[in-house]
Amino acid sequence: MLTFNDLRGQPAKPGAPTLFDLPPVTRTFDTPDFRGLTFYEVQAKSLLNRVPAASGMPFEWTVNVYRGCSHACGYCFARPTHTYLNFDAGEDFESRIVVKVNAAEALRRELRRPTWGGHHVAMGTNTDPYQRCEGRYKLTRAVLEVFRDLRNPCSVLTKSPLLTRDLDLMTELHQVAGFSAALSIGTLDEDVWRSSEPGTPHPRARIDAVRRLNEAGVPCGVLVAPILPGLSDHPDQLKAVVGAAAEAGATHISPITLHLRPGVKEVFMPWLEREHPELVASYQRMYRNSNAPKQVREQIGTRLRAAKAAARAEHGPPARPPAEPSQANRPPNSRSAEQAGPGDQPQPRERGGPGAGVEPRAGTELGDESGKRAPTGERWRWGAGPAGSGPEQLDLGLG
Repeated sequence: MLTFNDLRGQPAKPGAPTLFDLPPVTRTFDTPDFRGLTFYEVQAKSLLNRVPAASGMPFEWTVNVYRGCSHACGYCFARPTHTYLNFDAGEDFESRIVVKVNAAEALRRELRRPTWGGHHVAMGTNTDPYQRCEGRYKLTRAVLEVFRDLRNPCSVLTKSPLLTRDLDLMTELHQVAGFSAALSIGTLDEDVWRSSEPGTPHPRARIDAVRRLNEAGVPCGVLVAPILPGLSDHPDQLKAVVGAAAEAGATHISPITLHLRPGVKEVFMPWLEREHPELVASYQRMYRNSNAPKQVREQIGTRLRAAKAAARAEHGPPARPPAEPSQANRPPNSRSAEQAGPGDQPQPRERGGPGAGVEPRAGTELGDESGKRAPTGERWRWGAGPAGSGPEQLDLGLG
């Protein structure tokens, strides 16, 4: 188990490896957008995280420039990863944000290693790369510039239309290396959105971002995620979000049913009791384990397929995304062994992250127990599975 300098100031255990080279710089900003938030600026030793093969994820590498997330979604499956930093999974996760200020430099060094194979890298698999502080730090943009410069394929998953700020970079990336995006939009229901995702941008703004990216030729889909049983799973609610996504040109629309892993349930259930006490008993029955029962997931899958069929009838099938450059057309982005410096040696990885927070395939939010790993370099597709509740298509990196 990795230990490290406690960001509150406690030293690591003697002889233990550390994640960060220097003690953090702690900042607060007296502006309305950042009031109540504390930022811990750290120098990360490494940015790339390898996903264990046993996880069954459709991507092998991830990067996260932030840890913790001001979106404050009570259901966020990444919450327990904050405890690895000696913070709690509740209020600390929402208000104490770790900022890897040297993210671009660390990534550039790692992608230049002679052993790096130009693998696809997923962003947004743990905490949102376009959460509010990205508007100030611009680390996600800096990382995208590195991917573009070294022609390395990547993808982004976010709840924020702020990604349209970087549309110029995404367009270049798609042309020279391969890039795709997805917006997570669980519902268009105003009441459900405001209570369950209090720090996120309006879902209609996210739909508009989907439209803008696809109009610019950048493939962008929608994750209808998470679908909250009894709150956002009514057929009319699903039809609304699927129809809006289809009208915006989403390249794929993939459902994910709520998953409550240990550490998340302890945050979500008090919220549910406060906001929707009438649902507490049913959720206690449904979520004895981390996943909703198969019957619930099947029902949501059936409703989602009906919503997609209605959207196809109205808007036609989704347009085929523009072709990505083949691996053969990408110049090698590695250096010779003689050029590799001492900083090119493997560094300790962050506990919990291969993007910290990604879930195993079978029986999780992805809900598809029939998925098979695609050959390297090919787009990943999830079959509907026997339960019909899994994403029908999920681009690489959109976990």
